[in-house]
Amino acid sequence: MKHLSRLILTLFLLACGAEAADRPNILWVVSEDNDLFLGCYGDPIAHTPTLDKLAREGVLYEKCFAWPVCAPSRFTLITGMYPTTCGPAEHMRSQGKIPDWLHGFPTYLREAGYFTSNNAKTDYNSPISIKEAWVDQGKSAHWRNRPDPKQPFFSVFNHEVTHESCLFPEKELPLDFPPTDPAKVRIPPYQPDTPEMRADWARYYNHMTVLDEQIAAKLKALEEDGLAEDTIVFYYSDNGGILPRSKRFLEESGVHVPLIVYFPPKWRHLAPAPPGSRIKEPVSFLDFSATVLSLAGVKIPDYMQGRAFAGTAKAPPNEFRHITRDRMDERYDMMRCVMDSRWLYVHNYRPDLPYVQPLEYQFKARGYQSWARIAAEGKLTKATAQFWGEKPTEELYDMNADPDSIHNLAGDPKLHETMERLRAELKRLVLQNMDNGFLPEGSALEGYEASHKAGAYPVEKVFVIATKASERDAANLPSLVDSLEDSSEPIRWWAAQGCTMLSEKASSAAPALRKHLNDESGAVQVAAAEALARMGLVAEALPVLETRLQDAAAPQFALQAGNVLDRLGEAARPSLPIMKRVIEKVGEGNNPSSYPYYLNRILTHAVNVLEGKTPAFVYPKFSTSDGA
Repeated sequence: MKHLSRLILTLFLLACGAEAADRPNILWVVSEDNDLFLGCYGDPIAHTPTLDKLAREGVLYEKCFAWPVCAPSRFTLITGMYPTTCGPAEHMRSQGKIPDWLHGFPTYLREAGYFTSNNAKTDYNSPISIKEAWVDQGKSAHWRNRPDPKQPFFSVFNHEVTHESCLFPEKELPLDFPPTDPAKVRIPPYQPDTPEMRADWARYYNHMTVLDEQIAAKLKALEEDGLAEDTIVFYYSDNGGILPRSKRFLEESGVHVPLIVYFPPKWRHLAPAPPGSRIKEPVSFLDFSATVLSLAGVKIPDYMQGRAFAGTAKAPPNEFRHITRDRMDERYDMMRCVMDSRWLYVHNYRPDLPYVQPLEYQFKARGYQSWARIAAEGKLTKATAQFWGEKPTEELYDMNADPDSIHNLAGDPKLHETMERLRAELKRLVLQNMDNGFLPEGSALEGYEASHKAGAYPVEKVFVIATKASERDAANLPSLVDSLEDSSEPIRWWAAQGCTMLSEKASSAAPALRKHLNDESGAVQVAAAEALARMGLVAEALPVLETRLQDAAAPQFALQAGNVLDRLGEAARPSLPIMKRVIEKVGEGNNPSSYPYYLNRILTHAVNVLEGKTPAFVYPKFSTSDGA
């Protein structure tokens, strides 16, 4: 009945041709995995004449922020909500548990008479209804497929030429222009200057030029169809770039993306500023759905958490922007970020985990491989080691003075008030959103409805204990031990993780941790086992990890156990036969959205390291936490 009423409304609006004609067309041309590799953003090497012209004639946003990887980003784009509100949508390749009332925002455009087309990605990290959102979906989806040429459209085109995978093949794309000279690229100070790194940078500039040509073809088609004067055009990248320490990370290279919006003269009254303007106020992907509805004159649902930055419902700018990072493919980590117009603050909730873990897909790139080689050869400088070893608990960067995010100012006493303001804002949003990333993946509390149920998820207490755990301060140990006996699963989980992060300093907590090797929560069992293993009590930990590893009914906990075994390295050798058995059982698989697929990846790495087929990463021995 609900879908029938929507259909009736759509047909009615289509019948009202005059009303439909008074709405602009909206076109999204989306690139994948790139930072500000455009001339209009000041890059002296980039050759992007089409996008530079679009910026001169449109509005360029100097500070647009995305999630650091595609699937959580697309959840945010399609819903206008934080992924952390609908766990496990914050994790890469998962299915967020969404409420029945949550729809993809193109649904509301369809109700208003729009033809909606998407070419072609739909990895929304949730069961958002594709059929409800898109009239036309797939590789052939196009505004040209609408049955009535007078019908307004919202069309999306994803351009994959700049995707991370473009750095994997050994053979470059055929080019109709002179390739970029690797000697001319700028290697940022946090990366080692290797031939492989330069080759990747140069190749990426080549692909950005090809992207510019592809977008030129889309805009030409718009003109040929007589639609250019009726179409508002967005260009943006779906997440940060793919050169090392960008995609998957919360420093500026991973979350700062280009955004240009062109308003033709007919619709210039909907623009926030005149042509050629550069907007300094920060925006994020959270704002895109509300902005498109505002441009189309469609009511913005109350549940959307962003604000419209253009159109009839343009709202005042927000002071802060928030970005999150959780599991990336097979590797767990957890970071939270708060930004204002100047400062970028990151809180690392597992600072003991290295910035760069051996994530299988990521290390198909030669630049990353060369970084690992330089580290193994003991040739890292303090600058290139800074983002290779363990993380500090907190990071603070001045985005205006330090766009490379290399000078961590978190410990500067002169910035104490700035730190307190950003910490308070982080806490506010965590509590407001019932941040599901503070829950173990696989918890019964995950999802919008479960986490919002009154009294079910004590998020404030969880935030406090998670923050204490991440501080790695032995003075917090009594509080962590007490929290191991809490009735709430996430509190026990964070208490055990806090003991893991303290390692040998938490040895007195061993008796308390032993009791939780049989905890009712599989996640707590895994965390308690890792804590004991870090204290040297490996023989007590391995049986628990092996049991969890083999439980196909709880694949999230199996993946968590696999992560721990891989981190243990040589200490996990007694579990080698079990790991091989699980690999054989789960198989290689061909579904990258499945937990068995990721479990196979991480166990294969662990086994290959133990059998000498793959070298273990070498991390720096000296401290890099001061960001110098």
